[in-house]
Amino acid sequence: MNTDNFFPIAGVVVVAFVLLIVFFHYVPFMLWLSAKVSGVRISLLQLFLMRIRNVPPSTIVQAMIEAHKADLEDITRDSLEAHYLAGGNVERVVHALVSASKANIELTFQMATAIDLAGRDVFEAVQMSVNPKVIDTPHVTAVAKDGIQLIAIARVTVRANIKRLVGGAGEDTVLARVGEGIVSSIGSSENHKAVLENPDSISKLVLSKGLDAGTAFEILSIDIADIDIGKNIGAALQIDQANADKNIAQAKAEERRAMAVALEQENKARAQEARAHVIEAEAEVPKAMAEAFRTGNLGIMDYYRMKNIQADTAMRDNIAKD
Repeated sequence: MNTDNFFPIAGVVVVAFVLLIVFFHYVPFMLWLSAKVSGVRISLLQLFLMRIRNVPPSTIVQAMIEAHKADLEDITRDSLEAHYLAGGNVERVVHALVSASKANIELTFQMATAIDLAGRDVFEAVQMSVNPKVIDTPHVTAVAKDGIQLIAIARVTVRANIKRLVGGAGEDTVLARVGEGIVSSIGSSENHKAVLENPDSISKLVLSKGLDAGTAFEILSIDIADIDIGKNIGAALQIDQANADKNIAQAKAEERRAMAVALEQENKARAQEARAHVIEAEAEVPKAMAEAFRTGNLGIMDYYRMKNIQADTAMRDNIAKD
């Protein structure tokens, strides 16, 4: 065997093999053949250009095959590529369109792509349109007019509204509105017994308010799954009010007592001041008497009579104390 010719031939084979790998990578021949067999018209040049535009040809071709088999003629390669480049999920959109077509639900390609780009699962929305979804509300607490607290759980059956999926409110809004309606219905009841006897009255009242307006869903039914009796809020409020009134009365009584104590202290101070004036006046009596003796206005007999009167007065005081 001539080794001089072997290495050039091996090099040519390796180069040819590498070129074939690169060719089949950028020009997916088998994918083109699969599209041809399925009846989808697409050229190898278009598949090659998808590679250049960073669009996966397999995703676009599989979506086109699925749409062709489902007789969806308004879906084109350019529209699928545009939706993929916009950040949409091509497979999910095509699945939704096929499901909507089989279920006789009006859904166009433009509407489906808008829903998908809005961040909603368009395929799940179509499924929810065919098979309604049941949502359980959290525990809703409300108080009837007689002050008894009721705790209710509602089961809401909703169906997706395809036309309002873009810009429509979600499940949280529906649950919040249903909870608000339950609170309003229980709060307008005369007593809790009427609610327990006819829980369907809550469902009818809440359902009649059109709570699904502006949402992405259509409420089919609202059923009260469970109602429990909670606390006696009315009695608790009355007790709290009585305690508050008692505290207010105690505070006012304490205020009056403090004022009386202050007045008593003030009177004592005034009495002490008066006694001080009396003592001060008594201290002036000897001086006045001495002055009267000097001037002759008071005689010795007058002085003794005054002393006798003071002694008699002291004796009577002692007898009265005994």
